[in-house]
Amino acid sequence: MVPRYTRPVMAAIWSPENRYRIWFEIEALACEAMARYGAIPEESARTIREKGDAAMAAFTQADLDRIDEIEAVTRHDVIAFLTWLAEKVGPDSRFVHLGMTSSDVLDTCLSVQMVQATDLLLKDLDALLEALKGRAFEHKHTLTIGRSHAIHAEPTSFGLKLAGHYAEFARNRERLLRAREEIAVCAISGAVGTYAHIDPRVEEYVAEKLGLQPEGVSTQIIPRDRHAAYFCALAVIASGIERLAVEVRHLQRSEVREAEEFFHPGQKGSSAMPHKRNPVLSENLTGLARLVRSHVIPALENVALWHERDISHSSVERNICPDGTIGLDFALVRLTGMMEKLVVYPDRMQANIESLGGVVHSGEVLLALARAGILREDAYRIVQRNAMETWTKLGQPDGRTFRENLDADPEVAGRVPAEVLDAAMDSRAHLRQLDHTYRRVFGETGPKSA
Repeated sequence: MVPRYTRPVMAAIWSPENRYRIWFEIEALACEAMARYGAIPEESARTIREKGDAAMAAFTQADLDRIDEIEAVTRHDVIAFLTWLAEKVGPDSRFVHLGMTSSDVLDTCLSVQMVQATDLLLKDLDALLEALKGRAFEHKHTLTIGRSHAIHAEPTSFGLKLAGHYAEFARNRERLLRAREEIAVCAISGAVGTYAHIDPRVEEYVAEKLGLQPEGVSTQIIPRDRHAAYFCALAVIASGIERLAVEVRHLQRSEVREAEEFFHPGQKGSSAMPHKRNPVLSENLTGLARLVRSHVIPALENVALWHERDISHSSVERNICPDGTIGLDFALVRLTGMMEKLVVYPDRMQANIESLGGVVHSGEVLLALARAGILREDAYRIVQRNAMETWTKLGQPDGRTFRENLDADPEVAGRVPAEVLDAAMDSRAHLRQLDHTYRRVFGETGPKSA
């Protein structure tokens, strides 16, 4: 991912320095386990740990350059690292990587990095959930128009809209937890996964120390269905980000103007039009969501490898693992800030509710007529006729509001009391069940009124 969309805390997880630290930790833990089970001298395991720890603590760009120099000859990254490590450890390095294969290190390291990245993403989701909850309670009783097919439907609560997004991201958090569990596995089973040259207890020891679980059956690698499921989870989260971003983009349209991104002092919207206030953050989030989702197909195609392994997955994962988590991390943090500072215009929301002359209350009026004894089919015909009359003549000199048309309709006048129509056209009626939904989503209802 380009630096523009990269937070240093996530980038550090995928840095060469972190990767080599994890590689060493895997090798050192394996040596400790082998010493414990009598495969190598305990003194050698201690030397490897002490000298390796010292080398990693003093790791500099010069060490990176040295590993790259070795790899330019060996054309094998793990061997290059092991050669560098041998230079630091000395003769006892002959016990490093004993009975292991490169994928034991590579795949276990990838699991550690993915767990580290996921833990950061979970923190991001927690912050987003907190922001959404706060705004949902703030605007629990803020009336706005609900839309279906982008057309005015019935009044709703702006807080309820946000509660729906909260519930989605709460589900996404659970998905990410399950995905974390699925990729938190360790494989140290040797060349084709038979443990022919290494005790399975070594794998168990390393896994426990790294907070992982041993892979049930590894060939030479950890099966890639785990990683495919992980990237599917990231993609679903990205789609949730886009859904909320698209909502903000719509609400900020000049014709709507119900909410907008915070416009910072000194911010410029256009080089040509000084009046512009564009939804640049939510548009950016839509683009980032596309990128994160784009990693799903390569991850799925990584599942089908030749026999016990090939390396067709390697080049894919060198890209999608850092880019997918870096991009999603940035998007979640950006979305959180955007929602914390989102500017909401309740007066404009109310004006939009009223902008169609009251036809948005047609559903409640239909029910009122039915309760008054009018057959539902007849009630629908009456209500639609008056709604269409209002809709088509809106703003014209002879145009009337929905209520005025109903009052003038002989099939309504005298059959439905005025107070019943008043209640049917009261937007607040659509908030009567808010506590039910809030209690289900948040476990609490908050204040009873705005």
